[in-house]
Amino acid sequence: MQLATDTGFAPKAPPPAAGVPASLTEDAFLGGRLRVLQPEKGYRAGIDAVFLAASIPVAAGETVFEAGIGVGVASLCLLARENNLHVTGMEVNARYSMMCEENAKRNGFGNNLRVIHADVKDATRKDLAHMPQHGSFAHAFANPPYYEDGKVTPSPSLLKAQAHSFGPDDLELWIKIMYSMVTLRGTVTLIHKPETLGKILTCMEEKFGDIRVAPLYAREGTAASRVIVQGVRGSRAPMQLLPGLVLHGEGNAFTPDADVVLREGGAWRLR
Repeated sequence: MQLATDTGFAPKAPPPAAGVPASLTEDAFLGGRLRVLQPEKGYRAGIDAVFLAASIPVAAGETVFEAGIGVGVASLCLLARENNLHVTGMEVNARYSMMCEENAKRNGFGNNLRVIHADVKDATRKDLAHMPQHGSFAHAFANPPYYEDGKVTPSPSLLKAQAHSFGPDDLELWIKIMYSMVTLRGTVTLIHKPETLGKILTCMEEKFGDIRVAPLYAREGTAASRVIVQGVRGSRAPMQLLPGLVLHGEGNAFTPDADVVLREGGAWRLR
């Protein structure tokens, strides 16, 4: 597993937006190279999306699918690293879908990103013409909801509550849908809580090989706070547990390795 600084396309940071509505904020990612509108209240993308994007092994000219694209942070980070991509994202919430399209335009990627306003659960339906073609993407990825319905107190914000909760079978369904979207030897990548790793591997073991598990640690010596899991459709290679990455050193400063991803837009290579 290697960290790589960005040596490709480096767009200039867009100018600060004028007149951002009071219900939204404009947030900087990748050291200011991206500026993204998000709801002031509700689900807000953070560094999980950045590390997820950094782990996807894209090459120029490939097509990529994101399940639950939200306001587009992960996909935009991916495009900032390699702009010769076409990304298709699916998002059930209309407000997030519109913000995602606006964020793509604001950052110069309006022609690279398509947003489908639909529930990810409907992606396998063959009677809906606007759904993407199965087996047509080189990579699929997701930052699925983290909390199981009924096990946590829901947020008073409806948008945040919807984005953070899932039913008992939803995680398996999301993995199945991403599997259906990628070509043979395509990758599927997701970031989630460590306590769901067993379930993720159970869902993936019959569909993928060469599975790589990469933990993220808040600090040296602590338990992992997130895991990134990536598998290859059609591979029979064994699973690998990678060393992972520590986010913070002394105080609240990010480690140099984390900075490569968060500030410089570098890749976090799992393979």
